[in-house]
Amino acid sequence: MTVRVMLISPALDVALREARFDGDAPLDPAGVRRARAAASAVPPAGRYVRGPSARCAGTADALGLRADPELALRGWDMGRWSGQRLAEVSASEPDAVSAWLTDPSAAAHGGESLLEFSARVGRWLKSVEFVEFLDGDGGGRLLGVVEPAVVRAAIVQALALPTEAFWRLDVAPLTLTGLSGRSGRWNLRCGQPLSPAPAG
Repeated sequence: MTVRVMLISPALDVALREARFDGDAPLDPAGVRRARAAASAVPPAGRYVRGPSARCAGTADALGLRADPELALRGWDMGRWSGQRLAEVSASEPDAVSAWLTDPSAAAHGGESLLEFSARVGRWLKSVEFVEFLDGDGGGRLLGVVEPAVVRAAIVQALALPTEAFWRLDVAPLTLTGLSGRSGRWNLRCGQPLSPAPAG
């Protein structure tokens, strides 16, 4: 049976609006409204998971999903840069930011390098126990609400792209990215906006 892993990026919160490094915060009222409006567009799955952040939890709740938190799906650990804006860190540590953007093994912030983060997401993708949700209406589908960076890393790992391709991928809020197939042979469907189903 073909397996489908579907990943939904969270609704906007203050940290995402301000482009803060791994800055977690609850959804603001606008984010909650947008997620609730999109709930009818969420496809069925046999298992639902989410990243442990407040915005992933809030998005899953607003979408009406009973999603289990998965530590392996946590956002990119940005160490001492967490919660700071890129402009602030670029001004205070320009060489470190340059290395972070150009060297996948760099971790001047004290957290995970891009290589480490991407590999972590790849291990999760390979280790999912599909047998748990192959039967029933979910038929081989797992759906997760995860950070945009996790979606990008999953695409890189699933398609065996160069790690640097991570920087060339954009993931908009409340979009659905699908990976269908099996480990080592995935097909990608990306960037589908979650839109309310038409009335009638």
